[in-house]
Amino acid sequence: MGAKLEHFFIQDGWGRLNTETDAPVVAASKRTQDILAGLSIAGLLLPEAVAYSSIAALPPQAGVIALFAGLVCYGLFGTSRFAIVSATSSSAAVLAAATASLAGDDPALRLSLAFGLVLIIGVFFLLAGLFKLGGVTSFIAKPVLRGFAFGLALTIILKQLAGVVGVHLTDNNLIRFLPQLLEQLPHWNWPAAMVAAVALLVLWLCARVPRLPGGLVVIVLGIVAGQSLNLQAQGVALIGLIDLRLELGHLPVLPFADWLRLGELAFALVMILYAESYGSISSFALKHGDRVSSNRDLLALGAANLVSGLFHGMPTGAGYSATSANEAAGAYSRWAGIVAALVILVIVLTVLPYVALTPEPVLAAVVIYALGRGLSLQPLGRYFLWRRDRLLVVCAVAAVLVLGVLDGLLLSVAISVVLMLRQMSAADIQVLGRLGDSHDFVDRLHHADALTIPGVLIIRPSEALFFANAERILGAALRLMRQSSAQRVVLSLEESHDLDGTSIEALAAFFAQARAQGKQLVLARVRHDAHEVLQMLPEAQAPEVLLSGLSVDGAVQLALQAHPQA
Repeated sequence: MGAKLEHFFIQDGWGRLNTETDAPVVAASKRTQDILAGLSIAGLLLPEAVAYSSIAALPPQAGVIALFAGLVCYGLFGTSRFAIVSATSSSAAVLAAATASLAGDDPALRLSLAFGLVLIIGVFFLLAGLFKLGGVTSFIAKPVLRGFAFGLALTIILKQLAGVVGVHLTDNNLIRFLPQLLEQLPHWNWPAAMVAAVALLVLWLCARVPRLPGGLVVIVLGIVAGQSLNLQAQGVALIGLIDLRLELGHLPVLPFADWLRLGELAFALVMILYAESYGSISSFALKHGDRVSSNRDLLALGAANLVSGLFHGMPTGAGYSATSANEAAGAYSRWAGIVAALVILVIVLTVLPYVALTPEPVLAAVVIYALGRGLSLQPLGRYFLWRRDRLLVVCAVAAVLVLGVLDGLLLSVAISVVLMLRQMSAADIQVLGRLGDSHDFVDRLHHADALTIPGVLIIRPSEALFFANAERILGAALRLMRQSSAQRVVLSLEESHDLDGTSIEALAAFFAQARAQGKQLVLARVRHDAHEVLQMLPEAQAPEVLLSGLSVDGAVQLALQAHPQA
């Protein structure tokens, strides 16, 4: 009887039990969820894509192309069922700053530079995926990323405001930016300001209605108002023609120095985009208990950026706001993104000429509202509450506000890399002892009850050995060895999965020093790749040096059994 009942039960994607007769109903329900979610987020994504194009100082179609590339490529190759890959405000702002710094006022060169930059970003993502660097989740420290995002959002909002009221600012420094904005108050374009204010109010009201695409609603109302009230005659600009002819671009002809500069900027932008994308992907995967593959996601992001770049689109990433909106809309799988792409395609094929009639202040309102929702001091305030990383947060925010978007990005990346290297190079050497009668060995500095093994010195680096710390750590180990009367030394390499050239040379010197002092050296937890290369060292061939893949306990037993001089 139990077997029969078990036969009639299956599990759905949420882990619930359903009868076989319910399976088609459940599947239909899931498809309906994805369709509804796709319809809902399409109305959000299209206005934002066009709006982010203006931030990037690119034609409106650049954001739409990036949106298509991101939705389709990630929908086909990605692993998160909620992630929405499209143009992001941060990538748009950095792209604008990067191309402006190299092209100046030349619009054709600016387009070429943007094309080259997006392609390089795609290549970097693909290489990271092929070399399986997904495990390196982020090079950007969270406090630095949050500070940069806050400063960037504030900068974009103020620049959008300046664009709405018709103020042309000449300084990227926000400290000088605000006085310029206020000085020109009498010359503000007040009709445009009123349009933006009404659009913000409509967006705020739409947000109170579940699944209502506020961005699409405000664009429709903006088009109607623009034509019925003749807003263009009152100084309110329209976004103009959106040319979506798909033509493969050509690589820009640039000096080698410019290509190097583009590579530097692309590397920094990849770090920011991946930090953003992985943060949103992993947070929703953790929330719903989903499994994701960071390496496969890197390949998907690389494909999306390559396709976007080939057709003169913008950089793409998995933004938190779009991903959150997709989850809130009830998406069940990646098909929600594919549905959104199809809906946007229908809109593009049918009503695109009307979208060109959208007043620019409406798009500015879409950007301001989208960024304003995330402009909260709470994530930053936590670091002050914890009394941790406060200086990093302040430096990241100040870097963007004072130095501008591009230099702020580069400084934020530099701060994170320096912090990472400092942390890894600050690793120390631990002296281990046995915990009671167990086989566990722990740091004696933090476990006073840990017992020493007579005649054996047991040491372990707290971090993996690499070029920045190997010589210093092994130098500290050598000093401990000289100070100890123990004739047997166990060195655990359990943290070092592989070894670089500097670490190998440092270990060779360490082996020679141990032999010169008449010590027997046993290496514990030597991984396969490290074992292969260490075996080739002449210093490791000495009978005083034993390479072992055993645990610390096993290596201690090996050291005790072996003759001190054998």
